[in-house]
Amino acid sequence: MRTALLQSSGRPGSVVENLKVLDEAAGRAAAAGAGLVAAPEMFLTGYAIGDDIARLAEPADGACADAIAEIATRHGVAVVYGYPEREGETVYNSAQLISADGTRLANYRKTHLFGCFERDHFTPGEQPVVQAELNGLRVGLMICYDVEFPENVRAHALAGTDLLVVPTAQMHPFQFVAESVVPVRAFENQMYVAYVNRVGPEGEFEFVGLSTLAGPDGIARTRAGRGEELVLADADPGFLAASREANPYLKDRRPGLYGSLV
Repeated sequence: MRTALLQSSGRPGSVVENLKVLDEAAGRAAAAGAGLVAAPEMFLTGYAIGDDIARLAEPADGACADAIAEIATRHGVAVVYGYPEREGETVYNSAQLISADGTRLANYRKTHLFGCFERDHFTPGEQPVVQAELNGLRVGLMICYDVEFPENVRAHALAGTDLLVVPTAQMHPFQFVAESVVPVRAFENQMYVAYVNRVGPEGEFEFVGLSTLAGPDGIARTRAGRGEELVLADADPGFLAASREANPYLKDRRPGLYGSLV
């Protein structure tokens, strides 16, 4: 499945403008043969927008989800996007997958919040593995800091995730995560990992870009630079199956030795 990564911070604070940016990117992705376009963490509203996070938060089935379903349907491409999700008085840092026919397939709430900013504005999610079937692949969702915990990604591997999509807001000076950690996660767990970042200054943060789709061989299939960009690469189920057959990591595990880890 050709996968498009929309590296952009959009227009922080403007949902209307961000929907326009996503619409345009979805059109370009579909024209390039993509089956999925992924946008960064909190793309719908912006990340460093303070109390506007709570003001702009919506339910998973809210008006913005309907607008993105319309974009997905019109362009014939599935969409993953980050947004602030409201459930009653609780706000989560979430990512949602909507299929090319407009169906909401999966919604994930970030389980590991990073720093005081996120802990001040969000409640952590409690479900580590969220998946859906899409175009012959089992797609899993995770958000930014979550991928830095090896236990999190291994849980996805054991649950059969083929393509792990990670909307992110990776900031300076942690660019080594995009450059080194993400390809290693893909290799040690025998999956594709699509890591799609924000870019440029926003509030107190400087987002580093470097969005990548890494394969189960640990090699980046595509890598963006430091500017706004749409990059594409393929997640190939045939190559994935062959790689899993050749690489014994998951088969050679000895779980009985690992009890002390938890």
